[in-house]
Amino acid sequence: MRYGAEHKTETRRRVLIEAAKAMREAGPHRLGVADVMARAGLTHGGFYAHFKSRDDLVAATVGQMFCEGQAQLDRLARDRAPADAMAAYIDFYLSAAHRDSRTAGCPLPHLAADAPRLGPDARAGFAAGLEALTAGLAGLLGGFAQHQASPDPETEAGSVLAELVGALSLARAETDPARSDAILARSRTSLRRRLLLE
Repeated sequence: MRYGAEHKTETRRRVLIEAAKAMREAGPHRLGVADVMARAGLTHGGFYAHFKSRDDLVAATVGQMFCEGQAQLDRLARDRAPADAMAAYIDFYLSAAHRDSRTAGCPLPHLAADAPRLGPDARAGFAAGLEALTAGLAGLLGGFAQHQASPDPETEAGSVLAELVGALSLARAETDPARSDAILARSRTSLRRRLLLE
């Protein structure tokens, strides 16, 4: 039975959604083709209809993860003033729910340590995703009255993103729940104060 281009596109999208979950759970180096295809309800034999190789799957999955991360930022920004959207993003990012999620959320804490060991296409996708996410935050920062005079919202956005990723990573690594919560709370307060969101 032959399927149209629309079916193939939808199938590939389904595979990438499952691959993104698997990569967040186990990391890019443990991403298994057979496991991903099974998660998507497909046979291993259909893999090459969608991807040239496992490296191609990894690169495409990195792109999928960043698309999901950007979609989260877009959802939080929709119908909100820039300052309110930035506050909502900080609250989402440094929440217990985001910390505890192993299959969803921002790709940066999941991929940053592995990025230097990825293939060139996956690294390029990581760099492009980081740039796009930073630009999204810079756009929000440029929209607040108190930041419109900032000479470089891109630099400020990069610094904010670095603190978000670092705080979330440390909170995930902390074994004591109270200390983990405190890491998130301190960074939320610090960022809100620094960005004049309180």
